[in-house]
Amino acid sequence: MTAASPVRPADAAAGGVTARRGRDGAATRARIEEEALRLFAERGVDGTSVRDIAQAAGVAEGALYRHFASKEALARELFLSRYAVLARQIEDIAGRVPDFEGRIRAVVEHACRLFDEAPALFTFLLIAQHDHLAHVPDRQGNAVAALAQIMADAQVAGVRLPQPVDLAAAMALGAVVQPAVFAVYGRLARPLGGHAGAIAEGVLSLLTGTR
Repeated sequence: MTAASPVRPADAAAGGVTARRGRDGAATRARIEEEALRLFAERGVDGTSVRDIAQAAGVAEGALYRHFASKEALARELFLSRYAVLARQIEDIAGRVPDFEGRIRAVVEHACRLFDEAPALFTFLLIAQHDHLAHVPDRQGNAVAALAQIMADAQVAGVRLPQPVDLAAAMALGAVVQPAVFAVYGRLARPLGGHAGAIAEGVLSLLTGTR
């Protein structure tokens, strides 16, 4: 039986450096993403430079380019990854809330909570959608598709909604997004969660015409 080769100090040290660099790299990337998200929400992608992001994140511009090919690539990845998370959250609501009205109320409450607790993320998704929605997959990772599926399930269950389901999803989304826009520009008092009940009632009335 061959004895195991002893671990040399240099090998252990090298392994520690590799692990540390991996952790440091992940932390740096997360910091870049956080600051980019904040700046994009405040100034827009066009109004934010790579230097702005690097300075805010406390890294050299070269460090940013080691993680992202360009500012536009960073914005695209931020949008697609966060949009996919939102899609999964809507799918989770659909999986745990059994009825259509309950699902609509839960989705509206979640959207309002996202606006209140992560305003930079909500604002970025709102203002950047026109640049990136065409690159969102048709189904997986698509928040609109997840919402449309709620509409389709409701129709199967006998709820009368506008056809096609994408129209119903668009109507519901508009009824949530526009109050958020008003809140961003100070036309509607914050927190948005304080209006969640009224917004949900409006969505349900808009879609079913029975309230």
